[in-house]
Amino acid sequence: MNKNNPEVMTVKQLADYLQIDEQTVYRMARAGKIPAVKVAGQWRFKKDLIDQWLKKESLKKYKEREEYE
Repeated sequence: MNKNNPEVMTVKQLADYLQIDEQTVYRMARAGKIPAVKVAGQWRFKKDLIDQWLKKESLKKYKEREEYE
């Protein structure tokens, strides 16, 4: 595991990775909108699951746009 490219990310690392605010990450995690797990009371995110989620969400948005064109 590389510290610059961890397999499991913290809220701060995920916020940096997604280029969004940390509070947005917290809101999404609490709402179940992003793959997350609490470990000892702190949110953690598996990078491979986040990448899969991003791909799935991107494809979903792309297909929605195609339907309206």
